[in-house]
Amino acid sequence: MSFGRPPGQLTFNPTPPERGSFPLDHDGECQPVMKDYLTCLKKVRGNNDPECRLLAKAYLKCRMDHNLMAKDSFRNLGFQDKDAKPTEKS
Repeated sequence: MSFGRPPGQLTFNPTPPERGSFPLDHDGECQPVMKDYLTCLKKVRGNNDPECRLLAKAYLKCRMDHNLMAKDSFRNLGFQDKDAKPTEKS
């Protein structure tokens, strides 16, 4: 029995993240975009503002461009395609 541990068998099964690791940006390559995004979130008080979504997309693109995350379609990351426009009713 270990000191400070409750009696009985404790098991812990860690689960890996769904999309793999998300390495830190040690060199600060995407830091300017990240700061702009955080400033935008503060400005809109955490609401899902289109301007902030564009900054989030730019941040993820920067991370993909610098091999800080796996390249993936923005559609898979929750963004719509640039060409997808709402249909207008005549």
